[in-house]
Amino acid sequence: MTIKSLSRLAVWILLALTLLLPACAAAPVVAPAPQEIPAPTHAAPVTLTALHPQSPEILNIHLTNNIKDFEPARIVYEPLAAFDKNGVLQPILAEEIPSVENGGLAKDGKSVVWKLRKDVLWSDGQPFTAADVAFTFEYITEPLVKSPSKVNYSLVQEVQALDDFTARVTFSEVNPAWYVPFVGTRGVILPRHVFAEYKNEKALEAPANQMPVGTGAYMVKAPGIEPQEVLLLGAQIVQTTKLVFVPNPNYRDPERLAFDRIIWRGGGTANEGARLSLQVGEVDVAYDLESVDVETLNALSKNGLGQLLAAFAPGVERLLLNQTDWQRPSASGEYSSREVAHPLLSDKIVRQAIAYAINREALAGLYGANGLPAYAVLVSPPQYQSPREFYQYDPVAANALLDEAKFLDTNEDGIREMNGANIRLTFTSYVGAIAQSSQKLIQKDLRAIGLDVDIKIVDSKNLFAKAAENPESVSRFNADMLMFRTRSSSPDPTAFMAFWTCAAIPQAENNWQGNNNERWCNSEYDALLEQVKTELDEQKRAEIFIQMNDLLVEDAAAIPLVWRASALGVNKTLSGIEPTPWDAVTWNIQNWTFNAP
Repeated sequence: MTIKSLSRLAVWILLALTLLLPACAAAPVVAPAPQEIPAPTHAAPVTLTALHPQSPEILNIHLTNNIKDFEPARIVYEPLAAFDKNGVLQPILAEEIPSVENGGLAKDGKSVVWKLRKDVLWSDGQPFTAADVAFTFEYITEPLVKSPSKVNYSLVQEVQALDDFTARVTFSEVNPAWYVPFVGTRGVILPRHVFAEYKNEKALEAPANQMPVGTGAYMVKAPGIEPQEVLLLGAQIVQTTKLVFVPNPNYRDPERLAFDRIIWRGGGTANEGARLSLQVGEVDVAYDLESVDVETLNALSKNGLGQLLAAFAPGVERLLLNQTDWQRPSASGEYSSREVAHPLLSDKIVRQAIAYAINREALAGLYGANGLPAYAVLVSPPQYQSPREFYQYDPVAANALLDEAKFLDTNEDGIREMNGANIRLTFTSYVGAIAQSSQKLIQKDLRAIGLDVDIKIVDSKNLFAKAAENPESVSRFNADMLMFRTRSSSPDPTAFMAFWTCAAIPQAENNWQGNNNERWCNSEYDALLEQVKTELDEQKRAEIFIQMNDLLVEDAAAIPLVWRASALGVNKTLSGIEPTPWDAVTWNIQNWTFNAP
């Protein structure tokens, strides 16, 4: 067995141990009754400080696609249930997990009944009821709201409040993934009495998008997201922000809450977060440390006040190739429009050459133990990972493909030409030491096959901003190539794989909603997605998901680069934090506490 095979085997064993997903994902493991956590005692006020290198913009999960918004919003909002790190479905606002045995899950797979907790209040004191669950479905699926969460509810036909504490979800077809709606990040429940008048074209105007009313352990303190100092990162001006959370006075278990205040800081760099969390101890939880180079992390962790907490996440760093022209407008004046094909990257041969030219082993090496070479977009749960490895590093094959496509270097200056001019591609990514090192390695790899590359760096606040307001947004794709990571939020990958359907292409006509930033459209792929939604046989479902991955990757629409572990810098005295691949890190913040040093 080769070293590479051993490495892969180790990863599969790790996933098997950490996810423990059952062979049939349609029947999630049900958790035992939660253990009571002793209430912490603290004489002086206790503050938790968290730092994310990206600043939140909106605290309504159903109106954003960004983790930078999910993490703080998840402190306030809760779903009916969530998957923990072991793939076990834990009740949160639900009294129990539905099953065929307890009568909650219909034997025909076409409906599920959720029994709700009776001791839950919204932070403004109003009672939480099944009417809020039904309203949340109406809100998410209202076309004028344009919610990115809608794909998770595509098979839901109706949600009924049978009584104040019983909600029935009826599906239009047999649904093997009945546990996706109202579960995890995309399943958080909104208060009907707060959002009722904003269930329309005024969705973005709701005051609660900035000052949410939730059922979670903590609530946002006015004035909400506060601008702080402005930083200059290279040529980018970065506005940092601060959010303050305080205990929810109507939380159902107030004695459990350990913090009098949570300070959430957004903006800056992952390197600064690493220093403040691992070495100085000024920050208790710092995000995105996987983007900090290994040597720096090791140096900061040595004899510091913090420690690294890492776990492989269900998503890969990938290279997106724009199949539309971002420099030439359509008849209506729109750039990166489906009406105008990219002069180079719409050619599959060119995309394949780029895929062959990239040395993934070298890229993964930048992450140390926190990175593995990726050859699939869908990497977990493990039963859905393709056994095929497309486009292993082969610059000879890459050069041969470009020669075949007649993109030649006629003047022998080292750069191939198209229509008499040197080929020059613009390559954008976010701010981060490893991101920029990765860009340089890819630039070098592509230069070796005669493609010149200009590196562009955009602060995450702009790169992952609302597309309607910022032309630098990933949804607008103002470049030839982009690099970032997207991850699945559920053990069922249906919603994640829906990112690449034709309907998910962001364009002006849909206000740039959707995650298909590559602008790749394949009718066979779309048909497979519809098929997998109702396939009850788990083996067949796995085969379909693998086929979808292979269509996407073989076509080199998205080029998987590195399977990254998500890494946090955590105060050594902080306990209770249990990151799960399927939800925000803050999903169980009610259990976090400081231990005595």
